[in-house]
Amino acid sequence: MTLQECYAAMAGNYEEVAGRLRSERLIQKFVLKFVDDGSYQLLQESMASQNYEEAFRAAHTIKGVCQNLAFTRLLESSSQLSEALRHGYTPQADGLAEQVSRDYQQTVAAIRAFQEANAG
Repeated sequence: MTLQECYAAMAGNYEEVAGRLRSERLIQKFVLKFVDDGSYQLLQESMASQNYEEAFRAAHTIKGVCQNLAFTRLLESSSQLSEALRHGYTPQADGLAEQVSRDYQQTVAAIRAFQEANAG
């Protein structure tokens, strides 16, 4: 699996990130680091404990990372969740958090498939 195929599997925009980072080695480095970022876990814990201020910060962090790495699908859902939580809990936040979870799982699955295909 190529990095471009990884981006296609996660519904990202490889051309956009390549224009920004200009090096496939750099893109790969940051893409692989994404799976170790704790923001998603923090989002899950914060939503479960109804700490919506912390959930907002976590969603906003995910949004920023996704914007930098051109993870388009996850960027869109995390951005919507971030806005829904900007001023505290809103009724649509739960559904948006579920969408972020699905998009995050898709993104991480694509990254792990890329890792496995290129291991060794």
